[in-house]
Amino acid sequence: MPSLVTFIRFVDTLNERIGRTISWVALAMVLIQFLVVGMRYIFGIGSVFLQETVVYMHGKLFMVGAAYTLLHNGHVRVDILYREASPRRKAWVDLFGVFFFLLPVSILVWIVAEPYVAQSWAIREGSKETSGIQGIYLLKTMILVFASLLPLQGLALAARSVLTLTGATAPPLPHEPAQDGV
Repeated sequence: MPSLVTFIRFVDTLNERIGRTISWVALAMVLIQFLVVGMRYIFGIGSVFLQETVVYMHGKLFMVGAAYTLLHNGHVRVDILYREASPRRKAWVDLFGVFFFLLPVSILVWIVAEPYVAQSWAIREGSKETSGIQGIYLLKTMILVFASLLPLQGLALAARSVLTLTGATAPPLPHEPAQDGV
């Protein structure tokens, strides 16, 4: 079981750090959108580059932040089954959800996205707009980042569930205080 604990800690810490870092993109998005609106309505100046920057940041925020959201139990669940459940029942629901929903969907996303992203990289796909961002291939790469980080966090959730079901103590989440003996 120590290897499971090590794996959980590694994945949780990784996604906690990534999530905290990527969360700053939300602030940048708001500031740039404010700038775009100000330029447009005060000065009558438009910027395709800045507008696309907001779209890129929005995509990056959600694709890269999905695993952080799972770490913090922020994804939608069928609450009537989960909210009042015992820790064992929650562990079973999480285990079932990871292996029958999250992993198959993540694998499907990877399988479908990989040639799509590879083709985009092969031609160094850029914006259709002349003054747009010439890095659509970088944005599309976030799909593969999503399809990597989310199932990794799902496996950590499954490992945490296994520890709960076997009566072992799972490590605290990165945002929770450590308990004695852990």
